[in-house]
Amino acid sequence: MSVKLLNYFANENHDPSSSSTPNSPVHDASTFNSVPNFNIAMHNSVDDTSTDDSISDSSCEFNVADGNYDSSSSLDGDEAFQYNSSSIDSCNIDYSDIGDPTVECTHCGALMWYQEKTKKGKNCSVPKFQLCCGNGKVVLPLLKTPPLLLRRLLFDNSESESINYQQYCRLYNMIFAFTSSGMKVDNRFQDGRGPPNLRIHGQVCHRIGSMLPLPGESPKFAQLYIFDTDNEVQNRIEAIGNNPYIIPDTVKRLKLMLDKFNTHAKSFRMAADRLKNCSLPDLKLKLISDRSTDGRIYNHPTVSEVAALIVGDVDTGHKRDILLERQSGQLKRISEFHPSYLSYPYPLLFPYGEDGFRVGVLLRETNSKKPMKRNKLTIREWLAFRIQSRNNEAQTLLLSRRLFQQFLVDGFTMMESQRLNYIRKHQKRLRVSKYGNLNDGEQNANTQGSNKGKRVVLPSTYVGSRRFMEQLYFDGMAICSHFGFPDLFITFTCNPNWPEIQRLVAKNNLNSQDRPDIISRVFKIKFDELLCDLTKKHVLGRVVAYIYTIEFQKRGLPHSHILLFLHPSSKYPTPDDIDKIISAEIPTEQDDKPLYDLVKTHMIHGPCGIANRSSPCMKDGKCSKYFPKKFQPQTIVDQDGYPMYRRRETGNTVMKKQVQLDNRYVVPYNPYLLKKYQAHVNMEWCNQSTSIKYLFKYINKGYDRITAAVVQTESDGTSVIRNVDEIKQYLDCRYVSPSEACWRLFSFPIHGRSPAVERLYFHLEGDNSVYYTDYELIDEVLDKPSVKESMFTAWMEANKIYFEAQNLTYSQFLTKFVYDRRYRRWRPRKRGHTIGRLIWVPPSTGELYYLRMMLTVVKGPTCYEDIKFVDGKVQDSFRDACFHMGFLNDDSEYVAAINEAKDWGSGHFLRKLFVTMLLSGTVNRPRHVWEQTWRTLSDELQLSDTELKNLTLIEIENMMQSNRRSLHEFTCMPYPDSYVTKHVGNRLIYDELDYNAENEQKNFEELFHALTDEQLAIYHTIMDAVNKKRGGVFFLHGYGGTGKTFMWRTLSSALRSQKKIVLTVASSGIASLLLPGGRTAHSKFKIPVPTLDNSTCNIDKDTDHSQLLEATDVIIWDEAPMSHRHCFEALDKTLKDVMSKKGFQNAIFGGKVVVFGGDFRQILPVVPRASRSDIVHASISSSYVWEYCQVLKLTKNMRLRHGRDNTSFDELAKFSKWILQVGDGKISEPNDGLVDIEIPKELLISNFEDPIRAIVDYTYPNLLEKFQDVTFLQGKAILASTIEVVDRINHYILDLIPGEEKEYLSFDSIDRTDTTYNESYEVLTPEFLSKLRTSGIPNHKIKLKVGTPIMLMRNLDQVDGLCNGTRLIVTRLANHVIEAKIMSGKNIGKIFYIPRMSMSPSDSPWPFKLIRRQFPIIVSYAMTINKSQGQSLDSVGLYLPTPVFSHGQLYVAISRVKSKSGLKILIHDKDNSPCSTTTNVVYKEVFEALG
Repeated sequence: MSVKLLNYFANENHDPSSSSTPNSPVHDASTFNSVPNFNIAMHNSVDDTSTDDSISDSSCEFNVADGNYDSSSSLDGDEAFQYNSSSIDSCNIDYSDIGDPTVECTHCGALMWYQEKTKKGKNCSVPKFQLCCGNGKVVLPLLKTPPLLLRRLLFDNSESESINYQQYCRLYNMIFAFTSSGMKVDNRFQDGRGPPNLRIHGQVCHRIGSMLPLPGESPKFAQLYIFDTDNEVQNRIEAIGNNPYIIPDTVKRLKLMLDKFNTHAKSFRMAADRLKNCSLPDLKLKLISDRSTDGRIYNHPTVSEVAALIVGDVDTGHKRDILLERQSGQLKRISEFHPSYLSYPYPLLFPYGEDGFRVGVLLRETNSKKPMKRNKLTIREWLAFRIQSRNNEAQTLLLSRRLFQQFLVDGFTMMESQRLNYIRKHQKRLRVSKYGNLNDGEQNANTQGSNKGKRVVLPSTYVGSRRFMEQLYFDGMAICSHFGFPDLFITFTCNPNWPEIQRLVAKNNLNSQDRPDIISRVFKIKFDELLCDLTKKHVLGRVVAYIYTIEFQKRGLPHSHILLFLHPSSKYPTPDDIDKIISAEIPTEQDDKPLYDLVKTHMIHGPCGIANRSSPCMKDGKCSKYFPKKFQPQTIVDQDGYPMYRRRETGNTVMKKQVQLDNRYVVPYNPYLLKKYQAHVNMEWCNQSTSIKYLFKYINKGYDRITAAVVQTESDGTSVIRNVDEIKQYLDCRYVSPSEACWRLFSFPIHGRSPAVERLYFHLEGDNSVYYTDYELIDEVLDKPSVKESMFTAWMEANKIYFEAQNLTYSQFLTKFVYDRRYRRWRPRKRGHTIGRLIWVPPSTGELYYLRMMLTVVKGPTCYEDIKFVDGKVQDSFRDACFHMGFLNDDSEYVAAINEAKDWGSGHFLRKLFVTMLLSGTVNRPRHVWEQTWRTLSDELQLSDTELKNLTLIEIENMMQSNRRSLHEFTCMPYPDSYVTKHVGNRLIYDELDYNAENEQKNFEELFHALTDEQLAIYHTIMDAVNKKRGGVFFLHGYGGTGKTFMWRTLSSALRSQKKIVLTVASSGIASLLLPGGRTAHSKFKIPVPTLDNSTCNIDKDTDHSQLLEATDVIIWDEAPMSHRHCFEALDKTLKDVMSKKGFQNAIFGGKVVVFGGDFRQILPVVPRASRSDIVHASISSSYVWEYCQVLKLTKNMRLRHGRDNTSFDELAKFSKWILQVGDGKISEPNDGLVDIEIPKELLISNFEDPIRAIVDYTYPNLLEKFQDVTFLQGKAILASTIEVVDRINHYILDLIPGEEKEYLSFDSIDRTDTTYNESYEVLTPEFLSKLRTSGIPNHKIKLKVGTPIMLMRNLDQVDGLCNGTRLIVTRLANHVIEAKIMSGKNIGKIFYIPRMSMSPSDSPWPFKLIRRQFPIIVSYAMTINKSQGQSLDSVGLYLPTPVFSHGQLYVAISRVKSKSGLKILIHDKDNSPCSTTTNVVYKEVFEALG
């Protein structure tokens, strides 16, 4: 076979015949007729798209490659799995029909499938059910039979009027609804490829207006029951746009029906009569929320119970009561907990005005031995009860078709609202501190808890939240680390044409989409059976671990993604093994007609391409799933480990939509699973390292979210964008389909994994976290017997007791023992299997990081000294222990770097280099480097060695202090003798006051007199808040050139001249350099990374940092829109905590004056793998902080007054206006923020043969003559949207300029502290690691020449201007160090030495953490648009072979320049033909917060 496999395959020497003993167990016929020796072919992308009209696509793409498994696994190796050698044609398996729901719940009478019984009711004659009534806990009155008219309209399938009502029931219901639904329906996916369904986006909230409309306005909703009742029928039809499908006579008769039977209709008619017969101006209608009857037996209120007419201002009686005024233009929101919340918008579902969910309804006590954790009904339980089918209950709700779909989604939003409300009210607010800090012996015996530690908000488990999804991802990584790479990836999609579904809907003349509850329940049963087949019956081999997720297609159908990890004896490492379980061929119709039909129906992709260009898979004229595949005579695995399945030219074809398709269009499948489940079951072989990145991201991706523009809706239901519709609403939330709503209402899981993963925490000695409340005394906290204990210390105690534990690492220990939190001790595990995952800590945590590294290998320690015991002695530190274990390099390259640079400059520069090495956190043995280089670091003075060492250490400590760091942090480093800090007391406060008041006053006077009227008003507004000491939050919004930085300088000098403390920070390092005394917000406020919704700043009470915050008068935060809202919320929580002693614990930002600044047109927070909605939700305007913000606007462009070139005033004004229109998304309107715009001709480069050469020639004219001229390079840059394009341009220019080129290659490794060591990673060769690329780390290969402009990727020394984004020019090159000079800014001309350092991505896209040791730089002739934010340039060449893809990118790119003459744009298509249009992306919804 001409297949070149990975060396892994060659070295495995895998022999299927010898992989198990002759007596190894095989599957009996009851499992299936022995798994056949499937002959399968493979492709390199997953596709679960079916062209059958009943199946929607949920396609996914990923590449699969090779993996390994720890052959020394503790799993039993003698339970090998074997297949018989029968052919693919012998797969004789019948469809698994689950029957009909015929079992009645003994408590509520709901009709259930037997398979839905609880586990406790397994194999019993009287099954118990939790799904319907919680096994008898939920007791509610049943719905009454509807009035005769509604019965006929719903259930009669012969009359045309009934058929019309059934088809347009949502419109008829809208005609009579008392409240607006506050939702929008998405019809984009009703394209015939899948079942029709109702998908809703937008915030669902029911609102009601006044009793009468404003003069000149038409009545709506409840007003139609009161206003102009003589023309009511016509008014109602007009209210929905005179839809031609509505029958007026039906409307008239429904009106009479509701007037007779509906309680709410009667109450509004009562109000109409009263308004007609009296002239009281202050008459109001109160919608009563309180009920005195028992909600378990009564749900039909009377008129007096639901409404009352009152006169004047009267107390509403209950916070959920609604007072409707006689006439006003305001809408009032109905609380989700109002009993009539559902009966108001759905009068035709609840024709009698029945109550919906009622707060306080009690659950029934059962005979269960376990006490009930709660005794009140939840919305989820009410809804789950209400949507069940019972023989003795009316079917009005269940048979209302699309109206039922809307009700389900509405109910889901009610449930989510209740959950969020519960979390807000019950989330614990505690304090946390280290045990050692509490027990320092200095605090008073009566010290209160609120004066120590820091505020911590314990996170709540919220299914579907980003933190929830991220934790699932990391847990999946832990499973992968333990068992190796996954072997199989299966996608299982619901088939709405399953016989069980069709039998149920057919008897009521429904379609499957009309009963999403049935779809969800049937799919859940089928999925459980499939999971049982895979993991318990082992139909594909012995499964040792699995991960699955449930998702919902845009067309509403549920589908699951399953990752299987197989036992070594059951793996499929060779192409022949793959053929046993996966097929990608059409079977012969004559030999296996059932399988042929199933493949035709479910497993054929397309048709697409030329035959069907409108197929959803078509992108840019090509199939995004790479169909049709190539014919393949046999399955092969190429050099990169990608399998390509066998697709022979057998001549077998199928006909789909009049197109004949062959094996090239087959989606890989397993014949056994396809026959048994008769649905789209895509199976992929994925036991390869390169597949893991995609698989885990895909299987743990979050909800489908979107931000959509709401446009005018025509009477026929279609949406048309009109030019007059200039102001649009923007709805921002995730999509919810009825099937997903049902899934969540039934409380079905959306994720699952086995085995379980538990996170293991650890700490340095005495640093265990102690939690306590604000009101506890510290002495009382310390007296608790458990305060010194933790899970980690209990592990070491257990190692003293249990002999078996002494041979296990901390992670392995969890597989044999379980932690008893009640008694705070470990005990032997009796059942189950759990994987331990050590939490990750960054290298900057110092000793804690090295402790974690040791914990991955040390077995059975009984104390901290045991962990440090290496080479026959206890090492001085965990860092030293790691070095002697061979985990760390010997730092020889850092010694070499200092020695190489010694001839370049004085000792001052070398000491700065040494400090940079220390601050980077990548020197493994700082003392060793010091001892090897101290003489080089010192200046040549006539002093003794001791004096010279001490003087050098003093200079180094001064440099460390300027960066708010100290040599004390490095326990192994010597500290200078007799070193005295410059100031006694709080050094941070002294630093902020270390300004010359007279100079600041002079600066202020000069700046103040230059303020415009607009700026002067803003200045007085902010200073007024400062002087009155009343606090305040401001947001200064203005585009580039309006003088935001000028305002910051004015405010800073004004305050500092008065000896007040003002903290100036920015979201990025490059922006902080423009501020007087500026620092990054993260470093100044110690904001954790990553920042989560429960994060607080790492600032404890009674520390220098907390005292600084307490003494601060003003905080200025520039470029705020770039930061995640969690950063501002973390600062708010911390300031409230710090200022609580002064009584400001409830004031926003602790009563401080905080001034934010920025431009929402620029790039918003970077959120990995985020949708538009995620990014919008991450911005400051989505934070609760924004509610307190007073928006101040700068609108006048100061550059128009101070142009530095000869461009006319009018031209500059016109250019600035165009830039703003791009930023606001006002070009090519109307649009929803994503639109192609025409670029002005004078800005375009249109005449070119080589586009890269053209953009380089424009941006860098005469480059070969000036390539080392700093003044020539400093104001120029080429910008592009992707890093790939940027790299091509930089490589082109480097090859172009003269000079000797030096190439630097990174050293790449896997962080052993980030995962349990697994031999699977042995296949990750250095060549593989070197090819990995992600944001935040430099490339493996960097090419440089003297004179090359570079940009820093890390904050090295903010005091001296070395920040992420700082541009420098290379002046000298050595093997281990680079000399470079700053090109721009206030530190221009300063020279620095840059060493290599170890870097890791903060959000690793792989199941391991990559460590890359490389120079923290990128070549910057060209840079990405994101990297250019904050840069000020004179000449920009914007190169867009691929368009921008996120908000604000185009605006940022074109606004880097100060004049029109400084900008040129080159756009071309794939054929290098010039284009004049490009995509502009603007998330317009972020501007709404500005007012």
